[in-house]
Amino acid sequence: MAIPEKIKDYLLENALSYRHKTHPVAYTSLETAAVDHVPGRELAKTVVVKSGGSLVLAVLPADCVIKMEALKRGIGSKSLVLASENEFVWHFPSCQPGAMPPFGKLFGLPLYCDRALAAQLEIEFNAGSHTDTIRMEFSEFERLEAPVILGFAEKFTGKPMARAA
Repeated sequence: MAIPEKIKDYLLENALSYRHKTHPVAYTSLETAAVDHVPGRELAKTVVVKSGGSLVLAVLPADCVIKMEALKRGIGSKSLVLASENEFVWHFPSCQPGAMPPFGKLFGLPLYCDRALAAQLEIEFNAGSHTDTIRMEFSEFERLEAPVILGFAEKFTGKPMARAA
């Protein structure tokens, strides 16, 4: 599969420098990092959460999980929960479920980026499919998206994460 036209057009219209990469099928961010030979700290995963009744994108390193209370405070929300696929899949019609790039502006959603990801020189992320990624300098991504940068991620330990209400 190739990068969907909507995403390609967005990158071209904004004159971004990026590399398109392909890899064997992978469904989780850690699997993608492994098959694409990218450190987990550089692979950005896009997580859809609900703040009140609104959808929000949180982007963080693949080897991390969201500290829901920290993100909830950073957003200034009274409630924050992970969105179910049924609640957001329609928002990304050009993407395979779970393979959305962190393009809040393109999809009309607020975008919050963890500062650990913002500390990377380059990041890589899904390009709309489970076999394609885009790699670019973080500065290019920041110029494109102007995400709100907060501290809300912690390294994945294998323990269940707490849920914010």
